[in-house]
Amino acid sequence: MISARWRRVLIPVLLSLVLLVSACSQSEPSRFSQTQEETSKRNAPAAVAKGAEQGSTFNKFFPDSASGYEVVPAQEKNGFAEYKLNKGGKNVAVLSINDTVGNPSAATKFQNSTAKIGGYPTVEQGTTGTAVLVNNRYQVKVLSRDPSFTKEERASWIQKFNLRGLAKLPAATSSLPKAQSPKTAPALPGRLQPALNPT
Repeated sequence: MISARWRRVLIPVLLSLVLLVSACSQSEPSRFSQTQEETSKRNAPAAVAKGAEQGSTFNKFFPDSASGYEVVPAQEKNGFAEYKLNKGGKNVAVLSINDTVGNPSAATKFQNSTAKIGGYPTVEQGTTGTAVLVNNRYQVKVLSRDPSFTKEERASWIQKFNLRGLAKLPAATSSLPKAQSPKTAPALPGRLQPALNPT
């Protein structure tokens, strides 16, 4: 009799605990998933063409840490890579390379440029950004994140990129995706395979 009474009390309590634990497990997403979502919504190009270079291809062209500055990977996706430039634990600038094949207007702003950095046309983007266009396709950009990081320093850091190596990647004229040859569709069970008409 006593055990039956305890069962009547314990079962609802245990069920309540199970419901409480399962509700807590469906809390907000982890900080890692939130960070990934936030970085994908930042100033990186929103859409890129299928022929764009992989972001990982650009990593070897970024400058190394030097002279008290630390170059830290920040974001990488198709057609884009970004690093933070930190000094004394503070983010002073952002370094990036993006493939303009999916965004031709990003390259056209260099057409009337008469200034050059490292032999490549350069433009100022507002008061905080300096960029060059390599191989008529790859935009290398340095953005100041701190007022102390000057236009001259941005130009200096652009020259620290391996611009010549980047120039060896495909040029804009060869960046369009190649047309794929038609493939024969797999035969479906119990059906005739349709013949392809020669053109």
